[in-house]
Amino acid sequence: MVEKIKTEVQQLLISGKIKGFLGLREQHGQVGPYLFTDAQDLEGMVIGDRLKPGDSRYPLNKQLMRIARCYPDEVFGVMVRGCDERGLRTLFGSNQLNPEKVVSVGIACPQELADACECLKPFPDEFVAGEPAEARSFQTVAKLDAMEIEDRFKVWLAEFSRCIKCYGCRNICPMCYCKDCTLESRDFLAIGSLPAENPIFHLTRAIHMAGRCIDCGLCNEVCPADIPLRTLYKKIADIVEEEFHYRPGYGEAGTRPSFKILGEDLQH
Repeated sequence: MVEKIKTEVQQLLISGKIKGFLGLREQHGQVGPYLFTDAQDLEGMVIGDRLKPGDSRYPLNKQLMRIARCYPDEVFGVMVRGCDERGLRTLFGSNQLNPEKVVSVGIACPQELADACECLKPFPDEFVAGEPAEARSFQTVAKLDAMEIEDRFKVWLAEFSRCIKCYGCRNICPMCYCKDCTLESRDFLAIGSLPAENPIFHLTRAIHMAGRCIDCGLCNEVCPADIPLRTLYKKIADIVEEEFHYRPGYGEAGTRPSFKILGEDLQH
């Protein structure tokens, strides 16, 4: 599958359609983001399918935003899965990236990965490698929804109590791009306090992810306390879709609904 990606990237670079391609590269036994600029030097490119022990994922769209700010006139390619494409659309709609300056090279996720992620669309609209897997429903959400509300609250209090306030979930999130973060505002949270305020810290972030989370699962993967944040955000996405008929990244890129709480506009 990686050879198909290499062939596509090589053609894009040779034709001059892109200045560089943001993907993953393995060097010295480690996998990390890498900007390929030479069509003849795609050695070490990997796809990061998360099915191998120790496989790595990175928020490539977040790295792409940084590159685009440094080179606003250049066009760059980026490797995308279904969730990454949803991220691009959301970032386009929020004016964080210019769709005319981005070329996506898609990969369809294998069924095993789609099952593990409970992904509603485990493939981008267009892809050059892989076979489209079947969508999966949110069984983790359904399991919690079946509980009485008091029991659900106890479950989340117990989960949040393990938080060490490392900010890993925020730092890894490709949809966290605010210049000023509410999680570092004294008006909302006690700064410097450890452990994190329970449940205020995570509920504050969850509210800010309403209409923004593209269900990539990176927050879940990076959390050192194994808090099931993805399940929480899946539930929020269901509520937003029910109330506003909107789910981030599905359909054409556009501006997401404006959510207001405590007088603050959460559409950044």
